[in-house]
Amino acid sequence: MRIAFINTLIKEAEKNKDIMLLTGDLGFTIFEEFRSKYPDRFINVGVAEQNLMGVAAGLALSGKIVFAYSIATFATMRPFEQIRTDIASHNASVVVVGSVAGLSYGHDSITHHATEDIHLMRGIPGMTIISPADPYETEWATRESIRIKKPVYLRLGKKGEPILYKKPAKLTLGKGSILKKGNDAVIFATGNIVSSALEAAEILSQQGIECTVVSMHSIKPIDTKIVKRFSNKFSIIITLEEHNIIGGLGSCVAEIIAENMYDTKLVRLGIPDRFLFEIGSQNFLRGRIGLLPNQIAKKIKSAVK
Repeated sequence: MRIAFINTLIKEAEKNKDIMLLTGDLGFTIFEEFRSKYPDRFINVGVAEQNLMGVAAGLALSGKIVFAYSIATFATMRPFEQIRTDIASHNASVVVVGSVAGLSYGHDSITHHATEDIHLMRGIPGMTIISPADPYETEWATRESIRIKKPVYLRLGKKGEPILYKKPAKLTLGKGSILKKGNDAVIFATGNIVSSALEAAEILSQQGIECTVVSMHSIKPIDTKIVKRFSNKFSIIITLEEHNIIGGLGSCVAEIIAENMYDTKLVRLGIPDRFLFEIGSQNFLRGRIGLLPNQIAKKIKSAVK
């Protein structure tokens, strides 16, 4: 996703001279081309995330479209006050880019696990949250973030994620994207774990259970219509996210179901409400908490049965 993000940003910067990229001493081997082409539009503020957001806000209020890039934990937690007060309260055109979100930095332990970031950003008035599932959605999300010219939290994975779209699709902010159709249950998933939802759906298909899979790339605004539509159609709804089970996609969907009093069973799959002190790869940690495709399929099968 990081490669799709920077390649798209470089192309858009060729057309729009107001685009700037700021980083908190990150992006080495990724940002060199942008820095070389637009040296006066690239600033490395150093390891100072609060300052990163303050500078981004000032530039945006002077007419720039600013991308402020850091590791997702450091992009959202350390400078939360500056994002809320300097950026969001002024409706400034700043895109806070949280890279390697979720458990992508599995080897670096809890300081680098971005598992509460959606919850934090959801609570900020006026903040748009986009959580793409693959490079294709990332390209769209980068362009969309420029277009809306408002505060955005862009939640990215790392790199090497599979492309999930077999053909070009029209993506819309606030509207989920159906990647697979089935008649037994629906899986709403977001971010780089959407590919695991599709794998789990294929496993279930071989067992006679057909699931619809929806990529919820837009967390705020959430696609209320599609949740209502499938709450009427399915007796089982599953949410899947590489984020704390509290405050993320599952909470968004639960709110819609509860407020509209749907008689639908909701199964929220995500990171349990505990710190993961285990050290290992992203897949290792997913396995420890039951988020590998075969584990996801087993949990869904149990819920459907």
